[in-house]
Amino acid sequence: MNSPTVTSLKLKRKSRLLEIGFDDGSSFELSCEFLRVHSPSAEVHGHGQPVLVTHKKDVNISAIEPVGNYAVKLVFDDGHNTGLYSWQVLHHLASNQQQLWQDYLDRLKAEKGSREPLIAMKISYR
Repeated sequence: MNSPTVTSLKLKRKSRLLEIGFDDGSSFELSCEFLRVHSPSAEVHGHGQPVLVTHKKDVNISAIEPVGNYAVKLVFDDGHNTGLYSWQVLHHLASNQQQLWQDYLDRLKAEKGSREPLIAMKISYR
């Protein structure tokens, strides 16, 4: 069974949402944070042991780069840019968004992680 093809992508920077339309008529809004913590990159998936990505509540997408006719590379403003989001991956994430998000929140709680961004500390020397 083939996944639907992406027909539209619209980044809503202020609300940090990516609106995705598929050729089956379905459309979804996925937060940039959700997409970042569920990146299909090797950096996030590790070698069979997924890495818990934390502190990404305020992350945004700075660029969307097409990859052929089957995927996009999302460039995040935290510097992450190695995940290729195929139409199949995007459809899976969108279709399972509620469960995937709850699983993420449960794992964050279990591992005492945080969604809150890290604050850079300024150190002054006198």
